[in-house]
Amino acid sequence: MAMKTKPLAQGGGTLRRNLGLWAIVGLGLGYMTPTVVFDTFGMVARDTDNVVPAAYLVALVVMVFTAISYGKISSAIPSAGSAYTYVRESIHPNLGFMVGWTSLIDYVLLPMVNCLIIRSYLEALFPDIPGWIWVVLYCILVTSIIYMTMRGTSNLNMILLVFSIVVMVVFVVLVVAQLLRGEGASTIASAAPFIHDGATMGAVLMGATIVCFSFIGFDAVTMYAEEAKDPKVMPKAILLTVLLGGAIFLTAAYVTQLRFPDWNEFAPGGDMQYVEDSTLPVIGELVGGNVLMAVLTAAGFCATLASGLASHASVSRMLLVMGRNNVLPQRAFGYINPRTHTPTFNIVLVGAISLLAIPFTLELIAAWINYGALIAFTFVNISVIAWFAIRKGMRRTPREIFSYIVMPGIGMLLTGLLWVNLHSDALTGGLIWTALGVIYLAIITRGFRKKVVAFDENQAVTGFNKVVKVPVDEI
Repeated sequence: MAMKTKPLAQGGGTLRRNLGLWAIVGLGLGYMTPTVVFDTFGMVARDTDNVVPAAYLVALVVMVFTAISYGKISSAIPSAGSAYTYVRESIHPNLGFMVGWTSLIDYVLLPMVNCLIIRSYLEALFPDIPGWIWVVLYCILVTSIIYMTMRGTSNLNMILLVFSIVVMVVFVVLVVAQLLRGEGASTIASAAPFIHDGATMGAVLMGATIVCFSFIGFDAVTMYAEEAKDPKVMPKAILLTVLLGGAIFLTAAYVTQLRFPDWNEFAPGGDMQYVEDSTLPVIGELVGGNVLMAVLTAAGFCATLASGLASHASVSRMLLVMGRNNVLPQRAFGYINPRTHTPTFNIVLVGAISLLAIPFTLELIAAWINYGALIAFTFVNISVIAWFAIRKGMRRTPREIFSYIVMPGIGMLLTGLLWVNLHSDALTGGLIWTALGVIYLAIITRGFRKKVVAFDENQAVTGFNKVVKVPVDEI
């Protein structure tokens, strides 16, 4: 029988199951961008009084509990989706909508984070050129690429991920050699990066709220649930992504903290801009001169650009689905350009929003992203309790109580603890965004009387999602 490739957007088919365990883990790690540990190191060292690894350790513990909950709920609801899918199915559609609305902060602002990081890299390499020029050029470049095609970049992401990790390994080796020669802390074994007299738990929690955005990406692998060769690997893939990502962050943060025991080394003359923006180029230069600065910056640049393309395309796709379902005005947000087969309005809109990176700092944007992420993580833990313990009645044995109430309960409390320690500006902005969501939900549901339409349906976008082969006679 003749076969023909048919886009999902027009055929209502299903995604092909062709992703193995390590392919999914690689996608998650690529989305997490391992080099981001160097980008935020300066600000986290300042806020934690030089115990960056402690902040990562706390964030990792929180993420492990949440990852276990993601694994459980993704097995029960194995459709492509994320926190809002699970909340909608396990608790209530309206609450699911609100979790999704809050998560829009992550989707919309994540491209801006990548833009800010790229700006910092280029400012370090070309200090005489104003930073706003790099922001404009970056936004034009990324927007133009995605405007023309939204095809997936999983293979490219894997190549860039391997390159970034190799460069990070070289960096760790160089730092260890310098420590053994008496530089920095003059040792490779010390508890100081985790605890010392000046460090406080409050400061560590504050730092953990910053670095938890580094883990954003482990939950993104749930989007590949319908493309996994075996859906049973999803819990393992989620947990492996968190553990491997956490190990990379911890190792890099530990040796960097030993090499630079005092964050003031990143702020010459008291200039706070050096710690509020990316410190990756500064770290590279101080450790290995211009050569390592260039190589480390190249690794960070490549990984950040790949993440920027993926995040820009992802939010454009999400806005498209919202437009198609009339959650947002369909004429604009649901439009697909017949020539490029891309949602051009959404792509340009996200590019325009990314231009706001000109006046903002990485610290503030990361805090706003963490607001949405921590809300999502909290409600995933709640979803496990709601789905298994309440809906399915799995609370009769000690094992069920521990698995479906105690474990997600701890995860919920830990994510809540980070949430209340967020930057005050992030809380204010996030709560305003949440309030707008409630008002918008009331409008589109006619005072909560009408069922809210989901905006995470498994609708594909021509030229972006995988396609399936169907018989010609079915077309």
